[in-house]
Amino acid sequence: MFRFIFRRLLGLVFVLFGVSIFTFAITQLVPVDPAASALGANAREEQIQAYRQELGLDRPAWEQYLIYVGRVLGGDLGQSIRTRRPVAADLWDFFPATLELSLAALLVATFVGIPLGLLAALRRNHWLDGVSRLIALVGGSMPIFYVGLLGLGFFYRQLRWLPGGGRIDATLKPPPDITGLFTIDALLAGNWPLFQNAVWHLILPALTLGYFSAAILLRITRSSMLEVLAQDYVRTARAKGLSERMVVMRHIFKNALPPVLTTVGITFGGLLSGAVLTETVFTWPGLGRYATTSVSNLDLPAVMGVTLIAAVIYPIVNTLVDIGYSFVDPRIRVE
Repeated sequence: MFRFIFRRLLGLVFVLFGVSIFTFAITQLVPVDPAASALGANAREEQIQAYRQELGLDRPAWEQYLIYVGRVLGGDLGQSIRTRRPVAADLWDFFPATLELSLAALLVATFVGIPLGLLAALRRNHWLDGVSRLIALVGGSMPIFYVGLLGLGFFYRQLRWLPGGGRIDATLKPPPDITGLFTIDALLAGNWPLFQNAVWHLILPALTLGYFSAAILLRITRSSMLEVLAQDYVRTARAKGLSERMVVMRHIFKNALPPVLTTVGITFGGLLSGAVLTETVFTWPGLGRYATTSVSNLDLPAVMGVTLIAAVIYPIVNTLVDIGYSFVDPRIRVE
């Protein structure tokens, strides 16, 4: 097991090295001068050249890359042109909101998609299977921003059941910054009304973002379950007189779990790095809105910081999924 995890972590190092090269290459290909953008349109050419020398932009590309890697390893992602703050500090402020929304959406996707996929496979060609496939079809076809707008129009504007946007009401003060997750921090502070308000604001964006992921998980779970149901060892288990619940949980679902686990990992990575539209629709102050605002203002250091975070999340999540395989299927440990 130790060697298995060591090989995966070693592979992660090479992946992150490739990510750093790709991220740096973007700065060389984007037709924007960071020095001119940082100083503004009224800067003189002498000031731009001096700032370029200060940033090291007048040096060869390979030397700039070494400087870039050294700064990243030291936690320095540059300074935002728009906020005039370190990009790392901005990411530290905005990432907890995205993490909270992504975790809530993942819970929705997991507790909706996997059970429905399991029931659809066990009741194949039943009306429940048809309804599940319809849910998966609609969820995979409708754009996230459209679902979000429908949710806002129906549950917020018409019924007034749920709040419109933001993490808490504008009249409330955020909880003490412990984890950055308002729901957790409110509980740690013992502020029950604030916790309820934070959960209330989280419901609609989490359902919107989780619905699309639930449709994917539903299809994968159903497909994987149907494949395992046709195996000989399932028929053997039933012939031995095992209860249906025992057959389903120990012989069917457990062997169908690896593809589902892969999808959960990929889904979580996508939620963390791709919740741009949902955060924009619900004015959620996370990485998505930060990236959108940075792109519209040509804030290249901020865009590069968000790109690096998004690019790092995927290989880390995939590595954790690989390690999780070894616990789900012991045969993978020797590979």
